[in-house]
Amino acid sequence: MAELISKEGNKVQFQVAVPAADVNRAYEQVWAGLARDVRVPGFRPGKAPRKVLESRVGKGYVEQEVRDRLLQVHYPQAARELKLNLVDAQIDPGPLQSGQSFTFTVRGETYPEVTLADWKGVQLTASAPEITDEVLERTLADLQERNATFQTVERPIEPTDQVTIEELGEGEGGSYPVYLDVAEAHVRDALVGKNVGDEVEITVPAHSHGDQEHPEHTVRVRVQGVQTKQLQELNDDFAKSLNFESLERLRTDLRAELERRARQEGEAARREEFTGHLVSGMQVEIPQALLDRRRDAMLEEIKDDLSRQGVKWGEYEAFMQEQGKLDEFLADLAKNAESRVRRDLALEKLAEDLNVQVSDADFSRAMTALAQANGLTPQQLQSQLGPNGLNAYYISMVRERALQQALATLTASEAQSQGEQTENAQREAADAEGTQADEGQVSTEQTGTEQAEKAE
Repeated sequence: MAELISKEGNKVQFQVAVPAADVNRAYEQVWAGLARDVRVPGFRPGKAPRKVLESRVGKGYVEQEVRDRLLQVHYPQAARELKLNLVDAQIDPGPLQSGQSFTFTVRGETYPEVTLADWKGVQLTASAPEITDEVLERTLADLQERNATFQTVERPIEPTDQVTIEELGEGEGGSYPVYLDVAEAHVRDALVGKNVGDEVEITVPAHSHGDQEHPEHTVRVRVQGVQTKQLQELNDDFAKSLNFESLERLRTDLRAELERRARQEGEAARREEFTGHLVSGMQVEIPQALLDRRRDAMLEEIKDDLSRQGVKWGEYEAFMQEQGKLDEFLADLAKNAESRVRRDLALEKLAEDLNVQVSDADFSRAMTALAQANGLTPQQLQSQLGPNGLNAYYISMVRERALQQALATLTASEAQSQGEQTENAQREAADAEGTQADEGQVSTEQTGTEQAEKAE
């Protein structure tokens, strides 16, 4: 049971009382897990007394596991019950004891007030690209290229050849192939017309690679081999080499896959266009603390990515400072953080306006699917995310449902409008045909009258 204690501006405080029955259930779950996982000499698995298990892991461990389990369940539930979208929260747990209720207090900040512009009449222009016969044939040609073979030839190099070259001179060299049809122009121009055994100087223009600036320089190479590209003919044999029964089946399945990807691309474009409309028409005053928190979280993600690549953040920061790019990096980070915050606020207000709900059962199913996708149990995933992470995941589900619901509304409105336009066009065409028929009848009657008058 959740009780709102105070709400001033975007600061909120509430208290949650967890019934004793739920506390006892959490204790039983933790003890069952320990009995299953902890091996105690002299006892069969699952048969060690609780006092023995407690002596192995410590009383504090059991209480912490129970407390975490209760917070992971009841904190997100309380936030949903009170309809609070919390930016961040500090949780102060009370004393915990088996057989007694457990109380904790939450102090946090809610998202600021947001006003959206009218979006129900917006006309989205984004659509799925059309899969024409030309697109299909171009894709088949790409398949031919990717499955091409190469045959050694004894002649001067041509622009579509594969050339094996050996770097000469000091420093790193070695031999490697160069595909001239996708090579840089300066490489292709230097090699075309040369023969096996020729030594060639390739002038590489000044360029940037990553954060490094490279001046113009010359590389000396020797041509070791020339191979010409052999494309397979587009026929049933080619299709069978790709595990299709015939070329017709390859074309059919390839078109279906291209159309599926086109629909996905169109849907993604409509989502971005609609979200951009929401954000551009939104009125909100964003607290700087919210922007700073998102920027810091994004910076931590970057640090983690660098760490996985074996790069220390301090070294990378020093390098950017030497290159004079640190200020630009931090400015871009702040800009991206604000963009993400604005997007989230717009979608959360949309969900509020549409009264979007995610039931506990739906949330549980989503968590189970996410855990399975990451090779975890639901409990392990909950432990990794923690109470704030679970609440953030719930909010992300609400945003997604709101976006889907709004787009479905717009699609239905567009279909209705298109139907009305078609109806009007058909009605106008029918009216035009009727008018022409009437005019023809009048003309016939006039002609008959004129002829009768002449006869008289």
